[in-house]
Amino acid sequence: MFARISFYPTLLYNVLMEKVSNRNWYDRIDETVILGALPFRSMTDQLINEENVRGVVSMNEDYELYLFANTSDEWKSKNVEFLQLSTRDIFEAPCQSKLIQGVDFIRKIGDAKHSVYVHCKAGRTRSATLVGCYLMSKHGWTPEEAVEFMRQKKSTHPFALDSMGSSSHLPYDSGERLSERKFVRKSRRPLGLSDSAILFQQSCNSIKCLSNCSY
Repeated sequence: MFARISFYPTLLYNVLMEKVSNRNWYDRIDETVILGALPFRSMTDQLINEENVRGVVSMNEDYELYLFANTSDEWKSKNVEFLQLSTRDIFEAPCQSKLIQGVDFIRKIGDAKHSVYVHCKAGRTRSATLVGCYLMSKHGWTPEEAVEFMRQKKSTHPFALDSMGSSSHLPYDSGERLSERKFVRKSRRPLGLSDSAILFQQSCNSIKCLSNCSY
């Protein structure tokens, strides 16, 4: 309920911050991935014509897309593939199955030499987690390396390396099978910076374990 109530005020805050600060609405991470905030319908032609976007991954729930963003059919009418990996804002990190599906989607679009716009509401937590996992699967990086790369590309990225700690502190054995673990928060309190970083580590290491076998 808190995520729903806070959605429009925080979306407005993001719009204002983009106007008055050095925060970009989206940033290109590499030749395939663009990491950004909610793509308004008015941005559609720009993303397609200027950024070569032919795929969109939304980490948003349905209510977040209702008023301002394109529907799946609207993207399809523009010859853009759309994948929604609905994840609750503030209280939840994407589960492994969604991260795997998202990484596969990004790789498919990238193999066709097109770009993928990966977004949530602000482009700073849910979508950044997926992009981090993509970078790890592509380059074999650690979570810290993926975060550092994103931070260089996105100067206002919220993840700080000194808040992440060491991946050796993860609460599971790196050889444990992914099907036996689910990194979904059960707590109802909002995520802090350290919480988000830990969830990012957990999710990325899950992808890394899988990538050693599948990619």
